[in-house]
Amino acid sequence: MSTDLLNPPEHALIRLAPKVLLHDHLDGGLRPSTVLEIAAATGYDGLPATNPDELAAWFRTAAHSGSLVRYLEPFAHTVAVMQTADALHRVAYECVQDLAADAVVYAEVRFAPELHLDAGLSLDEVVEAVLAGFADGQRDAAADGTPILVRCLVTAMRHAARSQEIAELAIRFRHRGVVGFDIAGAEAGYPPTRHLDAFEYMRNHNGHFTIHAGEAFGLPSIHDALAFCGANRLGHGVRIVDDITVAADGSYHLGELAALVRDNRVPLELCPSSNVQTGAVPSIAEHPFDLLARLRFRVTVNTDNRLMSDTTMSDEMIRLVDAFGYGWSDLQRFTINAMKSAFLPFDQRLELIDDVIKPRYAVLAG
Repeated sequence: MSTDLLNPPEHALIRLAPKVLLHDHLDGGLRPSTVLEIAAATGYDGLPATNPDELAAWFRTAAHSGSLVRYLEPFAHTVAVMQTADALHRVAYECVQDLAADAVVYAEVRFAPELHLDAGLSLDEVVEAVLAGFADGQRDAAADGTPILVRCLVTAMRHAARSQEIAELAIRFRHRGVVGFDIAGAEAGYPPTRHLDAFEYMRNHNGHFTIHAGEAFGLPSIHDALAFCGANRLGHGVRIVDDITVAADGSYHLGELAALVRDNRVPLELCPSSNVQTGAVPSIAEHPFDLLARLRFRVTVNTDNRLMSDTTMSDEMIRLVDAFGYGWSDLQRFTINAMKSAFLPFDQRLELIDDVIKPRYAVLAG
């Protein structure tokens, strides 16, 4: 890896660097103050804390569980306050504002519409409220001098049976801001092959989709996501490292699945801090991100859940720089990897790479 010794990335400058985010959950990124305010307005009294700092600490501590299943439990509170059109619009709007403030120039934010029907909204009304929030957030971010493009991924819960409906929803809104489909939730016991009809529907309509795989369940889930479901990207995919053997002399051997992922340039939506919290890896320093990057897998940097992990894209980049000594050329490569892998038309991806990402990194690298 290049360390760019003449001008190593300083933390303050990393926060100014343009970023591309492919894996961020809307219900995992709320502002603690917003959770409290919506709860008070809607009468939800199940929160474990009553001020923003204590609530933020609770989410962070509860999510740091060493288990994906336990990591997902705190989402019951954020989902509970996202049941009305106004609440969904506000959360989506603030998501865009927070990402823009962190110099994110393109983001794909995902959420599960089926979890937001308790107050009587339809699936379409849920998506419309979120897209309206994104649109208003982008308008105001541009006016503030921090332009950002945000698109949506609609997610089906892998333990439920609505994936076909959600896939149809993705195609129905494909020209209104939804760029893809995803399945999420506990991996063990809920293989992606349970949702083959939904993936076939997406392929038949030339739709994009990513699949949460290789986070908690390892290589079999990655194999199923690619071989049977035809995923365009892997949500996390960190356990692909289990198919790589590194010898004492530094030489390596890729198993057949790892070779397929690298050779086919399958994007890995890696989320370092979240992977530590769920027990997928022991620490940032021991995260296989660096090995995968050195072996030229298509690695991307992501937040997963900004509230639960108490993180931002800048924080994730800073942690990687501190752990592995990355330079500006590395951060630019990870960012371009993500932009190349976005579910956005080619000309728009190329425009952001050539007109925004490369010029701004050139200035930062000096």
